[in-house]
Amino acid sequence: MFSEQGFDAAELLALAEGRCSQPFSILGPRTQGKVQVLTVFHPDLSALWALTAAGAQEMERLSGDVFRAVIPAGDYRLRARNGQGDEWEFEDPYRFGPVLGEVDLHLLAEGTHRQLWRALGAHVIAHQGVAGVHFAVWAPNARRVSVVGDFNGWDGRRHPMRRVGQGFWEIFLPGLAEGEIYKYEILDAYGGVLQKADPVGFGSQHPPEKASVVRDIAGYGWRDAEWMARRGAAQGRSAPVSIYEVHPGSWRRRWDEGGRPLSYREMARDLVAYVRDMGFTHIELMPVSEFPFDGSWGYQPVGLYAPTIRFGPPHEFRDLVDAAHQAGLGVLLDWVPGHFPTDPHGLVHFDGTALYEHADPREGFHQDWNTLIYNYGRLEVANYLTANALYWLQEYHLDGLRVDAVASMLYRDYSRKDGEWLPNKDGGRENYEAIAFMQQMNIAAYGECEGVMTVAEESTSFPGVSAPVHAGGLGFGYKWNMGWMNDSLRYMAHDPVHRSFHHHLMSHSISYAFSENFILPISHDEVVHGKGSMLRKMPGDPWQQFANLRAYYGYMWGHPGKKLLFMGCEFAQPEEWDHNAELDWHAAAQPAHAGVQALVRDLNALYRGTPALHVRDCVPEGFQWITSDPAQSVLAWIRWGEAGDPPVVVACNLTPVPREGFALGVPRAGRWREALNTDAAVYGGSGMGNLGGVTAEEGAQNGQPARITVTLPPLATVFFVAEDWV
Repeated sequence: MFSEQGFDAAELLALAEGRCSQPFSILGPRTQGKVQVLTVFHPDLSALWALTAAGAQEMERLSGDVFRAVIPAGDYRLRARNGQGDEWEFEDPYRFGPVLGEVDLHLLAEGTHRQLWRALGAHVIAHQGVAGVHFAVWAPNARRVSVVGDFNGWDGRRHPMRRVGQGFWEIFLPGLAEGEIYKYEILDAYGGVLQKADPVGFGSQHPPEKASVVRDIAGYGWRDAEWMARRGAAQGRSAPVSIYEVHPGSWRRRWDEGGRPLSYREMARDLVAYVRDMGFTHIELMPVSEFPFDGSWGYQPVGLYAPTIRFGPPHEFRDLVDAAHQAGLGVLLDWVPGHFPTDPHGLVHFDGTALYEHADPREGFHQDWNTLIYNYGRLEVANYLTANALYWLQEYHLDGLRVDAVASMLYRDYSRKDGEWLPNKDGGRENYEAIAFMQQMNIAAYGECEGVMTVAEESTSFPGVSAPVHAGGLGFGYKWNMGWMNDSLRYMAHDPVHRSFHHHLMSHSISYAFSENFILPISHDEVVHGKGSMLRKMPGDPWQQFANLRAYYGYMWGHPGKKLLFMGCEFAQPEEWDHNAELDWHAAAQPAHAGVQALVRDLNALYRGTPALHVRDCVPEGFQWITSDPAQSVLAWIRWGEAGDPPVVVACNLTPVPREGFALGVPRAGRWREALNTDAAVYGGSGMGNLGGVTAEEGAQNGQPARITVTLPPLATVFFVAEDWV
């Protein structure tokens, strides 16, 4: 027994066996009467000295790897010698006080810490005048949590953490710096030992390695003030929003360097320049939160707070965002709060219990994806996710989040059979806790990050997805219009001879087009898993396939709603997307493909430069039918802007039969300029058109006071803009 030092043999044994849950009550300096007793645990040493103002004092070995000395009050360092005779000096972590303060611990405990990442994770700081790294993690059911890494031989006995607050653990390790590799070693309540990556880590090793990496994310010099000041106007319901969706790993590759994907900095140069040239307003990145499996495309993230190291460290990801902003482009991130994978180094049973997930698989297991569902009803989990949304928006200046798989979060019976799910407290299928989480996330995002947008990928008719929370909605800014996408692609797959029987698939979307703030998405999901490329979805011979696709893009850009197009679709990539290879840029150089590319560039320019095509995207006053003619597979409508904005007439002929002398009602007599024709020769079409425009004459037609007589080319969409409109 060592009662004179204030601890006994059992405590020493707990240290040696890695079972000590309160290391700061034993280790470090403690005042006992008129002296200060220093206790240090350090395996594999032959000798240890305390270095004080009075000189070097060799410490007494008490038992095994525990050393003790009575030293003068004040600061000290340690000098160690191993069995090979090597000596080194270091600071004792157990002489440092806590870093987390009462406010942090209070907010963490009640689940309202909006900047949770500033408290938890690994932070490069100076504490009590010494440089090092502060580690903090949530593991309420753990018996002991340690930081392990190369710096301590991955020995969980070396640096057990201090338990603080309600289930949080922290320690300051002096002498560590950016680039250190680490994990948390957790002794669970059942005696099992787990090694986990940091849930709030800012960096990770390159997969398949799984450890976290200390990254200093402070001090970036942003140069995007002009964009940040005006982005709210650039992302609102009346703004032209045309999004280029990108999988960063397969947009382009460096075949001169083994086929590696571009780095963030290379994307900052090449991707930003391309997107700007193509006239898109935004880049949407598929998930970049660290993920272990390339084949998940990022949709099974493990490190929600770490930009994937596949393309570079965090500051280089900021370089990409900053470059886009300086080019006048917004950047959206695909965000995945709906589920997480079961990789053992991740969140699953993080402290030996179902902590982030539900214990009951009927509430917490996604059968479709073999993943786990977050327990949104747990305050700390909802806080973890809400803070993560704010983290990306604030630390990386992202302009918005596209939230993946919202439908799977809304419903407890999503993709489940009877008996495989548990109803809510009222016996229904709605997931009240997930709904509340999404509402709070949107309130936080819009309340704390001026000018941002949130977008829901939601495939059901759940009401009010893009309605404000105070009006009973989920609070998203926009919703993907999955109904429009599914119906219109089904229609285009039909041979034109049969399209008259399916005309409603193209016209029905207007009946609900203004029930939400919609984005029209042609995303990666439409060109994978055997669905074929956009070009191959189109019927007919090669010329007709290209014509169909051009007509469809014209229909899409003329239809109410913001636009989203997946990479490669803009030049009619011949084959479906392969995440293991770059896009087929060789095809893009061929005339027919280059024609589609030129069309998309011009559609973007027309959309951005013509207020009537975007300012009333989300309100019914911006749309008026001229004709919806199933027999001839013709649709025509007017897009209205604000008072004084010239209206636009959009007409689609979705058969290979030219419609010459076709009469369309228009709101005013006078000149109507043919602003864009998808059948133009420059796009690879036949060149049939209206010689630059037509003149409308007085006379009622289609309920309008004037009429134009036009040529509608085969498989084409034509835009007419009123001239001299006042």
